[in-house]
This record gives sequence, C-alpha cells and structure tokens, in this order.
Amino acid sequence: MKDLFGKAILDYQTGNYTEDMITATHISDNEVLPLPYLFRSYDDMPELEQQALDMCSGHVLDLGCGAGSHSLYLEERGFDVTSIDISEAAIKACKLRGLHKARQIDILNLKDRFDTIISLMNGTGLFQTMQKATVYLKHLKTLLRPGGQILIDSSDVSYMYDTEDLEWIKQNGMPYYGELEYYLSYCGESEDAMTWLYLDFKSLNDLSSGCGLNCEMVMAGDHYDYLARISIK
Repeated sequence: MKDLFGKAILDYQTGNYTEDMITATHISDNEVLPLPYLFRSYDDMPELEQQALDMCSGHVLDLGCGAGSHSLYLEERGFDVTSIDISEAAIKACKLRGLHKARQIDILNLKDRFDTIISLMNGTGLFQTMQKATVYLKHLKTLLRPGGQILIDSSDVSYMYDTEDLEWIKQNGMPYYGELEYYLSYCGESEDAMTWLYLDFKSLNDLSSGCGLNCEMVMAGDHYDYLARISIK
C-alpha cells in the first residue's frame, strides 16, 4: 500500500497541507475528507465519539488511531493510552503531536491487555468483512482485562441501496451489503481499493454473541450510526 492516508496526516502535521483527501466507495460518489477534521478537538467531535471518550476507564487502547486526536484528549485527561495504527506515517505524526505510546502494529499481532479498547470513526471498518469480523472480535476478547470493554461505532448503510437491490443481495447469497470497496486518493495518487466494513447493530450483536461477548447499544446517532459497548459475558 502507498499509505496515502498516513502521508496526508503527516503532511498536515508537518505544515505541508495543500489539499484534502478524496474518498469513495463502490456505491457512493467522491467525497472530500478535510484533513483538519482528523485533527479536531473534543469539542468538535461528534456526540458519539464524545460519549465513547467519556466512558473510557483504565488502560486504554486506541485502535486505528489515525492522527491520534482521541488519544491526545485521553492523555490530557490523565489516561494511560496505547495508540496503534498500521500506518507508519500516521504513527510518526502521532509522535510529533506528543503521544507517548504510539506504535505501528497490526492489532492481530498485539498481545497486551487493556481495560478499554476504542475503535472509532466507523470502528468496524477495520474488520474488513463479516467473516474476518469474527477473527478480530475473538482476538480483541483476548486483549480485555476482567471487566474490560470495547467501545466501537459503525453505521447501517442499507439506506444507500434500493429496496429491490437489497433484497436481491440477501436472497442470492451475495456478500453482506455493508462490505464496501473503499477508494482513497490524495495529491494526484490513488490507493488500491480496500474492503471496509459497515455493520448494522443487529449483525454486530450476533457476531459478538457468537464470540462469547455481550453487545449493547450505547447511543444511536442521527444518520443510521451508533455507538456500541462490547464486554465479555
């Protein structure tokens, strides 16, 4: 991968901000992702993210930390935060922003244990597919200390389909409608398409239950999005 997402974050952090990223999926048109949005303060975050940060306790893992804005807020509040991302450039930016425990690592290779794991800005996207979601949830379960929790958000994107198309997908054994091909471009370069998973709450609940986890709805957003809390049964 070219790591355009990380390059954009690092460019912004180092004062080389000239343009924003462009994102799209196979069912949606191009959209601008403003780089300053990734560096927002707590007051500028959506209510779902604020709620998740307010619920954190103990040693926190920020999964897919990106530019590190969630981690920075938690560190400022005195939390012990480990921030991870697969992007080398994003982790460089996080360290430049002052994060003390920013690491480039794949979550499936992490073995530490935490009281709270946060995965925000469509946190289920990191699971990629319904099938892989079970692998990730089982691994995250091993990272939780007794009484630990996973705070994760996502959206039900069924509203983006015509009713007939959605029924055809379900009846013909097609991949889950929330498995979207995600495209990103920045400064004239394009990243290879990746699969990004948007999960409706019922599916997340069912997958969690199959992994021996409880899943509860914490908050529903205004646009088919939600925040969930997952814990060990």
